[in-house]
Amino acid sequence: MSPSPPDDDLTGADDLSEEGPAELRQLLHRRSVQRLLISRAAASSGAVTMAIAMGVYVFDITGREADIGFVGLAEFLPTFLLVLWAGSMADRMDRRRLAAVAYAAESIIAFVTAWYVTTGPTAIGPLLGLTVAYGAARGFANPASRALPANVVSRADLPRLIPALSAVWQLAAVFAPLIVGVVYGIHPAWTFAVIGVLNAVAAVNLLRVKLHSPQEHSVERPSMGDALRGLGLVCRSPLLLGAIGLDLMAVLLGGVVALAPPISKDLLNAPDGAPFWLRAAGGVGAMITAGLLARRPVERNIGRTLLIAVGVFGLLTVGVAFSRSLLITLALFALLAAADMVSVFIRATIVPLATPDSLRGRVLAVEAVFIGASNELGAFESGITAQWFGLVPAIIAAGVGTMIVVGLFAVFMPELRRLDRFDEIGEVATTPL
Repeated sequence: MSPSPPDDDLTGADDLSEEGPAELRQLLHRRSVQRLLISRAAASSGAVTMAIAMGVYVFDITGREADIGFVGLAEFLPTFLLVLWAGSMADRMDRRRLAAVAYAAESIIAFVTAWYVTTGPTAIGPLLGLTVAYGAARGFANPASRALPANVVSRADLPRLIPALSAVWQLAAVFAPLIVGVVYGIHPAWTFAVIGVLNAVAAVNLLRVKLHSPQEHSVERPSMGDALRGLGLVCRSPLLLGAIGLDLMAVLLGGVVALAPPISKDLLNAPDGAPFWLRAAGGVGAMITAGLLARRPVERNIGRTLLIAVGVFGLLTVGVAFSRSLLITLALFALLAAADMVSVFIRATIVPLATPDSLRGRVLAVEAVFIGASNELGAFESGITAQWFGLVPAIIAAGVGTMIVVGLFAVFMPELRRLDRFDEIGEVATTPL
């Protein structure tokens, strides 16, 4: 492995950190951090809006919960199929340029979707095809963009940058549903046009980010073995496997958020805009939690806190099944997202700290399948189980299953349970299995 030479236009002194970790305010004053945050906010807004708008539009056409699941599956499959090559490319190419090209592709696909919606389609096949294309672009964008923070700031500053990035993601999760609720009511096509603009903004800002530390590029010849090294590293590290695997199972089983349309209609008998309100409530809870974590990161009993947060997530999921009040369900969605944000912060800090930079793209590509894409697979699972067994049994099974998984990980992953501080984490050896 060899570090890439600094680019005069892409590596600059404005991102050099002071001795020791910077205060949050100092960190946010750095131009490259600001550009990274803007790019993440725009890209996240586009992704959240696409997931919500496509699910609602397809449900409006067919009225079937299972079709919401098929939208999630269409988003998941490309990321799953492309994981090895996307991660390997993120370790060979400039991650900023790779992610920017992927965001530009997402923008084009969104504008094509907007045009197609204006034709008044009655079949969902072409919509699922466009969703697959959007998911494929995301499959390349995710590992490249998510590997960048560890190069934009120092190792000491990373635990503060991660919740700041999570906060802007959750800010997107708050406003995107509200924007969708307003724009979608005018015409669904305008919603997809907004997604196109957001992804274009993400691409432009990411290209202007400068690095604190040069990216290390993999110099190995492309091969299946090279692509599999990220997966091998995760399997070899009990800490990486535990942190990623726990969130995988929680997200896979706890995809209750994707069921917001039928929850609003069948359980709450709420107004038409309620699915967007539920999504926004989750964003509010997560955003507040992310802001608190940015100011006061979790510093002790990290592994135990992760397990508790995921367990609470499962318990609150069960509560959603029994609520018949819109206000109570809004509060439950906010608390669900708050618990999830704690687990996201811990996992998103553990993974880059334990991963060498030259393998970070491949490891984060694996994580994208385990975690990010499992949101879509979780939506598929939730939609199918709700169609087969009923909405309430599906939600209860999701929450109880999540709590069982937490108990199993607490017993069989002691390295994760015993983790106390982030500075205990060392990079996993990169020798082949």
